[in-house]
Amino acid sequence: MSTPLRIGIAGLGTVGIGVVKILRQKSALLEARTGRKLELTAISARSKSKDRGVPLSGYAWEDDPVALARRGDVDVFVELMGGEDGPAKAATEAALDTGKDVVTANKAMLAVNGQALAARAEAAARVVRFEAAVAGGIPVVKALTEGLAGNDITRVLGVMNGSCNYILTRMEDAGLTYQEVFDEANALGYLEADPELDVGGIDAGHKLALLASIAFGTQVNFAGVELEGIGAVSIDDIRRAGDMGYRIKLLGVAQMTGRGLEQRMTPCLVPKSSPMGQLTGGTNMVVLEGDQVEQVVLRGPGAGEGPTASAVLSDIIDIARGTRLTTYGQPAHTLVPATPARSATPAPYYLRMALEDKPGALAKIATVLGEAGISIDRMRQYTHEGPHAPVLIVTHKTTRSALDEALAAMGGTGVMAGEPVALRIENL
Repeated sequence: MSTPLRIGIAGLGTVGIGVVKILRQKSALLEARTGRKLELTAISARSKSKDRGVPLSGYAWEDDPVALARRGDVDVFVELMGGEDGPAKAATEAALDTGKDVVTANKAMLAVNGQALAARAEAAARVVRFEAAVAGGIPVVKALTEGLAGNDITRVLGVMNGSCNYILTRMEDAGLTYQEVFDEANALGYLEADPELDVGGIDAGHKLALLASIAFGTQVNFAGVELEGIGAVSIDDIRRAGDMGYRIKLLGVAQMTGRGLEQRMTPCLVPKSSPMGQLTGGTNMVVLEGDQVEQVVLRGPGAGEGPTASAVLSDIIDIARGTRLTTYGQPAHTLVPATPARSATPAPYYLRMALEDKPGALAKIATVLGEAGISIDRMRQYTHEGPHAPVLIVTHKTTRSALDEALAAMGGTGVMAGEPVALRIENL
């Protein structure tokens, strides 16, 4: 009989307890599918006395996750603590240095330290697996590293943060302001302890950087991701986008161009009728485009106990079966440094602004756009809000650099009341 695969889990929050439950409840199924017993031997968390709803007394306890990572009765170290540095990184390094394989859901740690950890793992003939770090229960890492390995990937895009998708969907459905839904989501526990990780696009940007590394054979470059959160999106934007047949999504896009690697995680308008436009609540969707398959669409729960624990187990199962893959789909030393490039692909843009109620104000804005080489597709002026006139403009295709030039020049016209909002329109 094969020897058991001995597992140690550091971090007993929602996901960690979900993994414990699956190991306890599905032990026979897991053994049948891997050919060996998956045995949880040791655990670690901040509090030993906390009631987590699952019997834990049968497992060895370590207060220090680094000590857990070094235990002789652990073959696979499962890191579910979070944080780009600190105990998570120290314990992961200790596990690799003492001959353990690592499974993690920690997208921040990998987005910032992933290249070094991948090289460390390969030097020790170990693996670092992270299916649960991207898009919850959607097997997108496996799709890129295995199912689509014979493709030149041309583009990766998707909605990768369920909290932001919930907020935008809820604003539309209930007619609530951003702040009202933000407060509601925060009270329900849908947001990170630091909400800016969610609504600022940082969490989703981490995920995009990881997928881009696999897709394009580059070193992870989170610093090169163009980030813009959803805080500036108003209920008026949601309604006016809807009037034009669009919905607003926090959309990630990564593609390799002649100028370098484009990575952006920004609010965009997408057609209501598109699969992305029909995505509601906390659901995630990732679209992978390759030269052989053209387009593959993956949709599913982006977070939660069951979906994320399922993804953790998928990595543990691969290790139990003897499947050994490099962290980003190819040896770490072959990953090339990514040259960041801002998107130059022309697209139409949605512009919302408030103008001073002065004669010729709208004409000045139109002139500024024309001088930047930007033509107007549609323009609409709404009922005055006090002394200011709300104006909506949809441009024809233009580059972001031309738009930025125009937006900067608008500030000198003397007719702007506040900063304009500019959102790219993606006709998926």
